[in-house]
Amino acid sequence: MEKALRRYRVMARVTGVVLIILIGIWTTKWYVSPTTWDSLKPIRVLFGMGHGVILYPLYLVTCFQLVIAARIKLIYFVAMLLSGFVPFLAFVMERYTEKNLVPRRPQ
Repeated sequence: MEKALRRYRVMARVTGVVLIILIGIWTTKWYVSPTTWDSLKPIRVLFGMGHGVILYPLYLVTCFQLVIAARIKLIYFVAMLLSGFVPFLAFVMERYTEKNLVPRRPQ
């Protein structure tokens, strides 16, 4: 389970960062001229395809592996999957998952 949790933590962070970058690029649409927005197309395509085609499916697989390894409830699994769509929620969910799955060490 430790390896599955480690993979999930990495993918949650990477997916969350790329999603925040995507949202940042998307919100610049209102603040820049149309020609500048058009010049950002390669960056939009790179991060959009990177998140939607590569990172999010890998994130789904790592979520599924963690659910199987840790026997997590279905509603929690759905929340994990949705956190890949909402900015900053991937970080919150990753921290919450780690807090609930990793046993506390006695001091």
